[in-house]
Amino acid sequence: MKQKGTLLSIQPNPELRIEDTDQHIASSIETPLKPGAFDTDDEEKIEKIEKHFREIMDILGLDLNDDSLRGTPLRVAKMFVTEIFSGLDPKNKPQVTLFENKFKYNEMLVEKDITFYSSCEHHFVPIIGKAHVAYISNGKIIGLSKINRIVQYFAKRPQVQERLTIQIAHELKKKLETEDVGVVIDASHLCVSSRGVGDTNSTTGTAYFSGQFKAKKVKKEFLDFINCK
Repeated sequence: MKQKGTLLSIQPNPELRIEDTDQHIASSIETPLKPGAFDTDDEEKIEKIEKHFREIMDILGLDLNDDSLRGTPLRVAKMFVTEIFSGLDPKNKPQVTLFENKFKYNEMLVEKDITFYSSCEHHFVPIIGKAHVAYISNGKIIGLSKINRIVQYFAKRPQVQERLTIQIAHELKKKLETEDVGVVIDASHLCVSSRGVGDTNSTTGTAYFSGQFKAKKVKKEFLDFINCK
């Protein structure tokens, strides 16, 4: 049976500093980016990454003349830029259209079991998990697919789970113009299971509650939604 990890409740503090068990420190809720990070276009990034990844493979002793490996540096470079790290570039942020809450639905809306794939920024290996998101309308509602897209956008970058949780919550609060947002994430980290301690059973849970979701009754309702079949 899979052993669930501890659920970490994260409060809305933009200056939050989080320390993990390896003493890595996240300086803020923003993904660390250097100045001019997007001055280079995607094609040039792919070209540079291909060159450097080719060197890495060569250092590891792999035969790049082999037909199975010859195209790997380019494939990896394209994958980094256009897929698994595409959430770094603001041009890929989902465009969100809001609708008036004409039906006066004033209860929470829950979108659960949103599957995402991210990458640990400490070891660049996968984080695989599910996000559960809820909000209470402040007069506007969002298309359901946009919630999934917001999760995917922030997941597709080097991440720590705590920051990912907060970034999703802050984006929803900003777009929906409401404080009433809850986010829970449960994920497996391959930096734990495939290396280091090699624990394949544990998962990590993080949570963010703001506005009405900080009330015990509302929080319980949200968590009950997540756990119901």
